[in-house]
Amino acid sequence: MTTNVKPSPRERLLEAAATLTYRGGVGIGVEALCKAAGVSKRSMYQLFDSKDELLAASLEQRTSAYVTALLPAADDGRSPRERILHVFEQVESQSRAPDFYGCPFLAAQIELKDQSHPASRVAHGAKESLTAFFRAEAEHGGASDPDLLARQLSMVFDGASARAGIGADKLTGLIAPTVITLLDAAGMR
Repeated sequence: MTTNVKPSPRERLLEAAATLTYRGGVGIGVEALCKAAGVSKRSMYQLFDSKDELLAASLEQRTSAYVTALLPAADDGRSPRERILHVFEQVESQSRAPDFYGCPFLAAQIELKDQSHPASRVAHGAKESLTAFFRAEAEHGGASDPDLLARQLSMVFDGASARAGIGADKLTGLIAPTVITLLDAAGMR
């Protein structure tokens, strides 16, 4: 016998914040968040000090799933070059979904503008982790300037994600050749 466990008000708020802000941006109102979650405003403020804290917690909760969907497993046996290309293959694949609006962490940072905002700090950390992944792989792959390559790859990732997210470009046939050019120029193996 299976029992359906209803998500807690906190879980429902985190999910509503994730879904609504990804689709419509961080400017979504408290009332809309509470309505989508089926939670009163009073309950929301008992669980979170502010909407800002809810947004930060929602992004924080999404970080591990986002990273898991993008990054290869640590011991997958691929070369550093192949591991970097894997990330871009994942974003290309994700970009084909009709509900793809780009990187949620980049979008939050752009919308919030305030780097001290709790959600912006979470988003910044997620973006820094991706750049650190690129830097580590670049070092292992013998890149001539791992720091520069990591920054370039992050810029390509963000640009590709943003352009695909707003429907300005398709990534198929565009992102892999761009990344390969950077990897070749850096001497990556």
